Amino acid sequence: MSSIARASLREAKSVRLAVISSAPLDVDAHLRAVDDPSAGAVTTFVGRVRDHDPDAAIAVDALEYSAHPDAERALQRIAESATDESDAFVAVSHRVGRLSVGDIAVVIAVASAHRGDAFAVCRTLIETIKTDLPVWKRQVEIDGTATWLGLGG
Repeated sequence: MSSIARASLREAKSVRLAVISSAPLDVDAHLRAVDDPSAGAVTTFVGRVRDHDPDAAIAVDALEYSAHPDAERALQRIAESATDESDAFVAVSHRVGRLSVGDIAVVIAVASAHRGDAFAVCRTLIETIKTDLPVWKRQVEIDGTATWLGLGG
């Protein structure tokens, strides 16, 4: 098998889950997706809706996420890119729709042989999602005031 074919095969296996979903996200499902006997380290990131924002005048009631129709393909590419230089396995999901305070908006699970790679891939993945994923959020304050907050989650 050529090195290009091996790299393609590894890349395809490195991203075990990359989903845009309107259903609640399951952290345990992400952990199961990256479970692998070669992995000695697993990191997770869970992004939740909080009740405040530094730019909001009053408390936050909800976030409403919407996604471009190609967002799931973009998430797959972002995850593949984040694992390029590592042996990591990734499961990542971003939720869309109206989320209340406390609801989970993003889940990332990364497994690798060593913790350094797991932490690095997880950090790269969430930072790239924030800047490159075509998902937009509308922040709704408790008085009904709403503000669009741009690209990413």
